[in-house]
Amino acid sequence: MIETNDLSKKFGNYWAVDGVNLCVKPGHVLALLGQNGAGKTTTVRLLTALLAPTRGSARINGYDVINNPEKVRSLVGVLTEQHGLYLRMSGLDYLDYFGQVYQINSSTRAERSRSLLKLFGLDTVESQKIGEYSKGMKQKLALARTLIHEPPVLLLDEPTSAMDPESARLVRDSIASLRSSNRTIIICTHNLAEAEALADQVAIIYRGKILLDGSVDELKKRILGPVEYEVQIKGEWPLKTIKLPAGVLWVQNGNLPRRFQVQDPKNSNPLLMKELLKQKIEVISFQEVTRTLEQVYLKVMEQAHRD
Repeated sequence: MIETNDLSKKFGNYWAVDGVNLCVKPGHVLALLGQNGAGKTTTVRLLTALLAPTRGSARINGYDVINNPEKVRSLVGVLTEQHGLYLRMSGLDYLDYFGQVYQINSSTRAERSRSLLKLFGLDTVESQKIGEYSKGMKQKLALARTLIHEPPVLLLDEPTSAMDPESARLVRDSIASLRSSNRTIIICTHNLAEAEALADQVAIIYRGKILLDGSVDELKKRILGPVEYEVQIKGEWPLKTIKLPAGVLWVQNGNLPRRFQVQDPKNSNPLLMKELLKQKIEVISFQEVTRTLEQVYLKVMEQAHRD
């Protein structure tokens, strides 16, 4: 649904985006992570045909951003960091106006507008001026606007910024429900927990270049190493050596709990548990050590700064 090849954009002597290669399948959510100024917003503008690339190409649902810019813009819904809301309009009038921009007939506009306002909990203030909305309400209205023409591609820049936890949860649930066989979503966010919860695929961009691209589990294994488990037992560890299955390595000895790395948990964990029980060790807990996308991101950025 989204494909870029050596996508690049130069401003003067500065490469804001430099050789970005991405492929996002239909129905997938890509989280694009990076510092302020890393190239996320410029990438989004290139994908929406608002900027022409200096080098390389990008295609949205098969349409080239250079050769078919109007078609590309009709296929995407964009939530920008600055929403450009018309504060003197009511929420309902605002969505109706953008429905007209996309040439949607009046009955369909009315149905979609009210449905989206209800989805985001704005139906009780649909006649209220947008200038009287809270920051979170404005954010939800801007997100509703991106959906008015039911686009197959969504490009969302910080979709839950300025929201209270309840509203942010509502928007995250809405984004998760929008995932379908024919809708693809790119989220630019600094909220790594949000990215981990929503994304099928993560790309980390630094100074215009993609440093890493893959699923969350793939990146964790690549950057943090094999998955680790902790086992806690009743009493002291026996003096005799536990026979470890192939692919299992103790990484934390001493007292409780003990931690070990496992290359292939599906096959090795049952064998390890069998060995512990064979030695008459009473296991209290046997669990995977939590590893987060934040750990991956910070380690990658630390290495990037050093390089």
